[in-house]
Amino acid sequence: MRKGAWLIAVVLVAAVALAQQKGGEKKMDQTAQTRVAAERQIMAVLDRMARTHQTYLSVPADDGRALRLLAETSGAKHAVEIGTSTGYSGLWICLGMLGTGGRLTTFEIDRERAAEARQHFREAGVEQMVTVTEGDAHQQLSKITGPIDYVFIDAEKEGYTAYLRRLLPLVRPGGLILAHNVNMVPDYVKAVKAIPELETIFFMQGEGLAVTVKKR
Repeated sequence: MRKGAWLIAVVLVAAVALAQQKGGEKKMDQTAQTRVAAERQIMAVLDRMARTHQTYLSVPADDGRALRLLAETSGAKHAVEIGTSTGYSGLWICLGMLGTGGRLTTFEIDRERAAEARQHFREAGVEQMVTVTEGDAHQQLSKITGPIDYVFIDAEKEGYTAYLRRLLPLVRPGGLILAHNVNMVPDYVKAVKAIPELETIFFMQGEGLAVTVKKR
């Protein structure tokens, strides 16, 4: 190849590589912009729910942030929530799964609260990520299959241990089980401490949050 032709070929290859790089950067920019817009939409609904007191029997905002952080850092793709209420905690979990492509299945026994939750999920733009199942979760959990990456329990306190034992076989090794209000559930605290395959950290400030990992 003549020197001039070789130089032209190098320039062409460099130009193509630069164009591909810029195209990738543009695609990344678009993805980031889409993610930011989705986060803002969810946060707007969360803020409004808190401001207008539509967070019936749900977590405080600080615990919600913990739910988000743990969903995101664990890479959760299949999350299960026991106790939807009006969708406040579920929205925090969805916020954490925006980058994981995850889905949430959430259970609520009260029909009116389930309807409110569906509305909030629609307003937040995450309705495609969430399945709201009405009815007694003890019965409805038979519809769930594993592996589960992330569980959040925030329902009737006397049912916590039963939920743990029902879902534990479906949780993947390395998966997380979170329980709210554990200050009120000594039987649950005793249960997670007694199961050898589990390791738990208890955050007992306020209402209490237990974060349990199923050992690999």
